[in-house]
Amino acid sequence: MASLTSVVKTADFILSRPTLSKVVVPIAKTFVAYAGYREMGLKFNDLIMEESPILQKAIRRLPEDESYARNFRIITAHQCALSHHLLPPNKVVKPEEDNHYLVPYILEAEKEAFEKAELDNIQV
Repeated sequence: MASLTSVVKTADFILSRPTLSKVVVPIAKTFVAYAGYREMGLKFNDLIMEESPILQKAIRRLPEDESYARNFRIITAHQCALSHHLLPPNKVVKPEEDNHYLVPYILEAEKEAFEKAELDNIQV
């Protein structure tokens, strides 16, 4: 499994190259438009699987209001899935609202896990 740190580095590399960026960014925007998670009230970071210890630690570190908003979005999406309906257009998550609120906490938790693994396996 790739770490989010490597994904962020790859994204930065793609965005730093104008030619590569002109190809990848429109494809990514099209993918997001067809994915449909925004129509269910979710942000992209709500889709990240939270079964790993690193993600659990990152989610615990979220501020209380952001954690509440995340849980509310997930419950709303479950309700939409159960009722087979999408949210009305005025409640859909807009692209400018779809920020990566969880990424800084994940990167910090990954960095700590990497440092802990290095210290646990240090040879003197």
